[in-house]
Amino acid sequence: MSANATDPNEPALFEGDAPLAIFARWMKEAEASELNDPNGMALATVDADGLPDVRMVLLKGWDEQGFVFYTNAESAKGRELLANPKAALLMHWKSLRRQVRVRGPVTQVSDAEADAYFASRHRDSRIGAWASEQSRPLPDRFALEKRVAEYALKFGLGAVPRPPYWTGFRVAPLHIEFWRDRPFRLHDRLVFARQDTESPWTSTRLFP
Repeated sequence: MSANATDPNEPALFEGDAPLAIFARWMKEAEASELNDPNGMALATVDADGLPDVRMVLLKGWDEQGFVFYTNAESAKGRELLANPKAALLMHWKSLRRQVRVRGPVTQVSDAEADAYFASRHRDSRIGAWASEQSRPLPDRFALEKRVAEYALKFGLGAVPRPPYWTGFRVAPLHIEFWRDRPFRLHDRLVFARQDTESPWTSTRLFP
């Protein structure tokens, strides 16, 4: 099914049946219009008690296999994803008045993928990944700065390898919803869904 916008003065934002093609177009437009972090997204997980948890992360890659972000696997989100590998993502672009919601199962990226992305980061960020015991209690700011200095001294001018606990996670989309603001809160909502990653997508419009 092809679900096109009805406003003749606006582009057919929902043109085509492929959700990732729509996402690619929206992301490109967001990169041109958003002032800060167009790849920022809210990541929702649940803890051991089933209580939802949410925080902002950065989308670092996406394709037919899923949406990828990187983190310390020993952080709160890392532990929650390893215990219950399902997640929801939300990208909201205020400048475009649009958002995209994604839900699906989560897997870790390969070591090769994690190594390649880690190597692309600024050296200070790589050292910071070693220094930060993410999500654990920090006595004061000096304790963190001390650890940064210690690891900077340890690695000197040499290579900074990826910590064994630092990795990426891929959310394989089973549900993608595209939303855009319309007057009087009569918003456009188009949902793509599938049973599993091998199944074809179906699309449905929703009431706002």
